[in-house]
Amino acid sequence: MDLSWALPTLVAIPLLGGVACWWTERLGPQWPRWIAVFSFALDLVLVLWLWGQADLGLPAPMTPEFFWEFQREWIPRFGISLHLGLDGLSILLIALTALLGLVAVLCSWREIQRHVGFFHMNLLWNLAGVIGVFMALDLFLFFLLWEWMLVPMYFLIALWGHDSPQRGRVYAATKFFLFTQASGLIMLVAILALVWLHHDASGVWTFDYLDLLQAQLSSQAQYWLMLGFFVAFAVKLPAIPFHPWLPDAHSQAPTAGSVDLAGVLLKTGAFGLMRFSITLFPEASAQFADTAILIGVVGIVYGASVALAQTDIKRFVAYTSISHMGFVLVGVYSGNLLAMQGVVVLMLAHGLSTGALF
Repeated sequence: MDLSWALPTLVAIPLLGGVACWWTERLGPQWPRWIAVFSFALDLVLVLWLWGQADLGLPAPMTPEFFWEFQREWIPRFGISLHLGLDGLSILLIALTALLGLVAVLCSWREIQRHVGFFHMNLLWNLAGVIGVFMALDLFLFFLLWEWMLVPMYFLIALWGHDSPQRGRVYAATKFFLFTQASGLIMLVAILALVWLHHDASGVWTFDYLDLLQAQLSSQAQYWLMLGFFVAFAVKLPAIPFHPWLPDAHSQAPTAGSVDLAGVLLKTGAFGLMRFSITLFPEASAQFADTAILIGVVGIVYGASVALAQTDIKRFVAYTSISHMGFVLVGVYSGNLLAMQGVVVLMLAHGLSTGALF
C-alpha cells in the first residue's frame, strides 16, 4: 500500500494546528489548548497506524530501509527536492515526539495563562520541525528544518520561562540559540562542500541523501566533512564540551519546554549522528570513533558527577541527560549493530523517563 501521502501530513498537522491555535486565541484560552491536544493526538494516531502497516523490527540505523518515501521537485536546478522517508528509526522517534507533545500540552494546561495561542503555536511548530528532521532525506530540507526548530524554542524559553536568581530566561534562550545556530552554520558549510565535491566527481547537482551516499570522497575530505556534521549534532546531543547551553535552558524553560528539550530535541542530535555522520562518512567515522567514544565516556562521568551537586531538579535532570547522552555517543561510534539498537532503546527510555519526571 502506498502511504507516502502520510509523510508530509505528519508535518502539516502540527503546522496547521499551530496557525489555528494562534487565530483562535481571541475566542478564549481553551480553544488553543484543545486544538493542540487534537493535533498531537491525530499525529500520534497516524504514526501508530503507519507503525502497524510497516514490517517493523528493531531498527538497524547503519542500514536504513525506508518503508515509504515522498518526493516532489522543489529547486530542480540544484537538485533540491521535498524528499521525506520513513524507516523504523523514524517511526519510533516520531511516535515519541507526538506522545511527548501531547504530554507537554497537558502539563502546561494551568501553567500557561498568557498568550496561550502563541505559546501553543510555538510548541506545535517546534515539534513539526522535529518530525520533519526525522524524515528529511534531502540535506537542504534537513538543514532548513534543523534551523526551523530553533526559533519556536527560543520564544518558549524567552517568553514563558522561569527566571532564577542565577540567570534570566532571555539569557538562557539566547545561549541556546547561539550555540545551536553557530553549529548549524558549520553543518551548512559541510553540506555545501559535500554537494560541491559530489558535483565535481559526477557532474550532477544534488542534495539527496541517497545520492550522496554514493559520493566519492578522499579520506581527508571525508574526515573534515564528517567533523562539520559531528559538531552540529554533538551540540544538540549535547556532548562535552558543547553542553553549557543545556542546564540554563532546562532550568529557565516552562515545564512543556523542558519536556520538549529533554525528551525530543536531544534525540535529534543522536538521530543526526546515526542517519548522516556514520552513513555518509563511514571511513572517517571509524577513524574518529576512539575520540568520539572518549568524549562520550567523559560526558558520562562528568554529567553524573555534576548532577550529584545540584539542588535544582531541572538542572539535575539536565546534567543526568548529558551523562545519558554520553552512553548514546559511545553506542553510536561502537560500530556494533547490537549497540546501535541499544542506543535506540536508550533514546526512547530517556525520552519517556525525563518527560515523566518533569
